[in-house]
Amino acid sequence: MNEEMEMMLKGYGLTTAHIFYRMPDHPSLIQTFLWQNYDLAPDFPQMKGFLKFWEEKLDGPLHSVRYVHRKLIAANEWRALKGEFILH
Repeated sequence: MNEEMEMMLKGYGLTTAHIFYRMPDHPSLIQTFLWQNYDLAPDFPQMKGFLKFWEEKLDGPLHSVRYVHRKLIAANEWRALKGEFILH
């Protein structure tokens, strides 16, 4: 089983954050950045870690963050197959 499937079965979902930040040289201008990763709701440790890194290491101060989270597969949607049909 691949790593992404294992993460989804453990409850991870795809989180997309639309990050708005001020340009370091022109603070009146707002730029956007799109971040996407598998994360656990409702605490979002991956996203919070990235935002902490941003605030500590990058020059553009954060203005705001909008995010969405979607579980791609739930444990009750997973079924193991016991057979396989091969055609041709």
